[in-house]
Amino acid sequence: MKRAATSLSLLYTCVFSFNAFSQIQGAPRMPSASVAEYREVKNGIDVLEKHNFEALHPNPQTPRKIGLVTNQTGVDSSGRRTIDVLANVTGIKLVALFSPEHGAIGALETTNIGDAVDRRTGIPIYSVFGPTAESRRPPLDIVKNLDTVVYDVQDVGVRFYTYETTMAYFLEAAAKTGRELIVLDRPNPIDGIDVQGPVTDPDQESFVAYGETPVRHGMTVGELAGMYNAERHISAKLTVVQMEGWRREDWFDATGQLWINQSPNMRSLTEATLYPGVCLIERTNVSVGRGTDKPFENVGAPWINPKQLAGYLNSRQIPGVRFVPLYFTPTASWYESQQLGGIYVVLLDRKTLDSPEMGIEIASALHRLYPRDFDMKSIIAIIANKSAVDAINADQDPRLIAQSWREGLERFRDVRNKYLLVLSLLLPSDIHLSGTIEQGAIPV
Repeated sequence: MKRAATSLSLLYTCVFSFNAFSQIQGAPRMPSASVAEYREVKNGIDVLEKHNFEALHPNPQTPRKIGLVTNQTGVDSSGRRTIDVLANVTGIKLVALFSPEHGAIGALETTNIGDAVDRRTGIPIYSVFGPTAESRRPPLDIVKNLDTVVYDVQDVGVRFYTYETTMAYFLEAAAKTGRELIVLDRPNPIDGIDVQGPVTDPDQESFVAYGETPVRHGMTVGELAGMYNAERHISAKLTVVQMEGWRREDWFDATGQLWINQSPNMRSLTEATLYPGVCLIERTNVSVGRGTDKPFENVGAPWINPKQLAGYLNSRQIPGVRFVPLYFTPTASWYESQQLGGIYVVLLDRKTLDSPEMGIEIASALHRLYPRDFDMKSIIAIIANKSAVDAINADQDPRLIAQSWREGLERFRDVRNKYLLVLSLLLPSDIHLSGTIEQGAIPV
C-alpha cells in the first residue's frame, strides 16, 4: 500500500502537465464519495453557469463572439440547451453553431449533412461532417472571425466514435487561427478506468482513428483534448471546464444524469458497453444491428448459421457475455429487409467484459466458421492495427491477440496518466487493462 500511495502522489502532480498554452479550470481532485454512492454529477456547462461564465470572459461593452460545437446532448442539468444558455449571456454573442456527425439533433444517418439554421435562435449551423476529409474540418474562415469556440458534446468513450476526432479538429483549427477552444467536460459513460483494445498504428490514422489511441481509452473528452493538444504539439489555447462530482469508476448510470441518445443507434448504456467490441466488424459484410431495435446487440448476415455461431462463441467462455441464436430483419443499413441469421449479445457483467477483445472473438469466429463468406478486407479501417488484423487472418487465438496489445496499452497508459483531471478510489488490484487484472498498476 505504501508503494501504491507513493505512485498516487506522483500521479497527482502529473495532471498539471498540460502544455503552456493550456489551462484547466479547477485543480485535479481526489473524490471523497464511496464507490457505491449515487449522486448527480454536474457537467462542464453546469459549472460554467455556476461561475457566471467567467471562462468566456464576458464583456458587456464589446460582447465576445462565440461559436459552439454541440448537438442534442448539449444540455445543462435543468434540461436547457447549451445553445439557449449561451445565447442569453450578457457580454457574449453566440454567432455560430457547428454540428458533428448525425447533425444538430443527432437524427441523421447520412454523410450528406448540409448547413442549416437553428429555428429557436436563428443562429447559423455549420455542418462539420460530410463525405470528404475537407467537409469534416471546421471552416477556418468562420473560426477566425470568432473570439472563442466552445465544445459541448456527450462522448461514448470509444476511439472510433467520431465526436472525439471532431473535437481534435477544432483544436487544430483553434491553433491555426489563434483562437481559444473551451471544452465543457462530460462523463465517459463506460467509466474512466478501463483501457482496452488495440492501439492505432501511426500509419492507420483516420477520422475514426485520431492519434495512437486504443479502442477504449478511459478518458473524458476534456482529458483527451489536453492529451491531444500537448502530445501532438497542436499548442492551441485550451481551457477545460471540469465536471463536479464525477469519479473515474463511474458508469453513466451512477451520474444521476438523463440519458440522451448520442446518435440514432446509441440508445442505451448496454449498447455503449458493447459498442467498442461489436463495432470492430462494422466495415465488414456483417450487420451490427443498425435498423433493428437492438443496434450493437444484434449481429448477423444471410450466410450465418445462428446456432453454430452462438454455440462456438459460448464455448469460448468470454467473460461478461453470452450469445443467443436468432434471426432478425434490419429495416435499414446492411441487408435492409433481408432475414439474417445471427446472434443476440447478452451482457451479463460489464465489469468483467473486455469489449474490444469480445469483438476480436466475434471476428475470429466468423473468419474461422465462414472463411468463404466473411469479407475482412476493410476491417483495418476500424481496428486500425495491422498486427491484430493479420492475427485474425492467421486464425490465432483471440486471447493471444489481446495479450499482444499489452505493450502498446502500457505505453498509452503512461502518456494518459499525465492528463487525467480526476483520480480514482480504486486499488491497484481493481484496475483492468485489456480484460485482465493488472497487478501493481498505478490507480488512475
